Amino acid sequence: MSAADLVADGVVKRFAEHTAVDSLSFSVEHGGFFSILGPSGCGKTTLLRMIAGFVTPDAGDIAIGGRSMRGVAPNRRPVNMVFQQLALFPMMNVGENVAYGLARRGIARAERTRRSLAMLERVGLAHAAHKRVDELSGGQRQRVAIARSLVLEPTLLLLDEPLGALDLKLREHMKIELKQLQAAFGTTFVYITHDQSEALVLSDRVAVMNGGRFEQVGTPQELYYRPRTPFVAAFVGANNRIPGRATIRDGERVEVTTDDGWSIRAHAEGAIAVGDRVEAFVRPEVAALARDAGDLPPDAVAHRGRVTSVLFDGANSTVLVAEERTAREIRIALPQTGRFADLKPGESVLFSFDPARAACFQARASEAAAAHG
Repeated sequence: MSAADLVADGVVKRFAEHTAVDSLSFSVEHGGFFSILGPSGCGKTTLLRMIAGFVTPDAGDIAIGGRSMRGVAPNRRPVNMVFQQLALFPMMNVGENVAYGLARRGIARAERTRRSLAMLERVGLAHAAHKRVDELSGGQRQRVAIARSLVLEPTLLLLDEPLGALDLKLREHMKIELKQLQAAFGTTFVYITHDQSEALVLSDRVAVMNGGRFEQVGTPQELYYRPRTPFVAAFVGANNRIPGRATIRDGERVEVTTDDGWSIRAHAEGAIAVGDRVEAFVRPEVAALARDAGDLPPDAVAHRGRVTSVLFDGANSTVLVAEERTAREIRIALPQTGRFADLKPGESVLFSFDPARAACFQARASEAAAAHG
């Protein structure tokens, strides 16, 4: 028997002439935290609703817990769902909200009270069982919604952008809480989001979705450090996108020359031939910044530029540097050594890239552009 709690096999969903989900096949192992990451309109919500049973696939099959869900109504599936708006009942107290699903299943009052209180204890809200929902903080309401779902012991918990309505500070806090709750319960989570930070922080595996298909499925580290398509490279994390033409191919490395004559070296991803239109992607944190050539790696190809902006954001501060000859602007993560604490706009600096950590793909301009939209 498969260890996967969720298996999608060739799932298709069309709306008139639009194919929202296009022949998707994937699986999610028991106890995993699987996120589907993509821009608005990529098909991720439609896919989640098919798993939940609210939308019927036009082709393919979805199996949960080893059983096909073909013809199984939403309320008969071993899943529960947490929505962005949470949908808690304001006329009920916290304990009654958590016990609601148990009541719908005909569980006796004493047993559902016991189970709901035990669940509230596990999410740290036993003290709030008799409080009104509107007396809770945003983070506490999130935990109530999750407790209400988990008390029913679903095989899958589906989460539809549940942090989207929270302010930034609470969202950061809830990312940690969600990860800890999932680890504590061991329930399989399927999470959809357009926020790459949520997907990377929370997940064991992430599927990057675009145009109804998965561009790449992998660990957060694989997606970040080894993107397999230009869409993934552009969508996941900050990047310098440098379009040009492959002018030299040397094993796994390629030299990219831009239309204005600037050249960099990068790691070739896939079949790239000399003369191909390509796109190189370089993350700000893998670009080295220096005031003196002796501070760059020994084999680095140095470029000179002028600082145009210093964007202070604590540990994540960024320097914008215009390459001297072409004025092409490059984002470089500000080193946290303190040597650049006094860096000012207008200053001349040197920068270089590690070719092994810059990715180069055959150009797919429409998809790369979509990732920025």
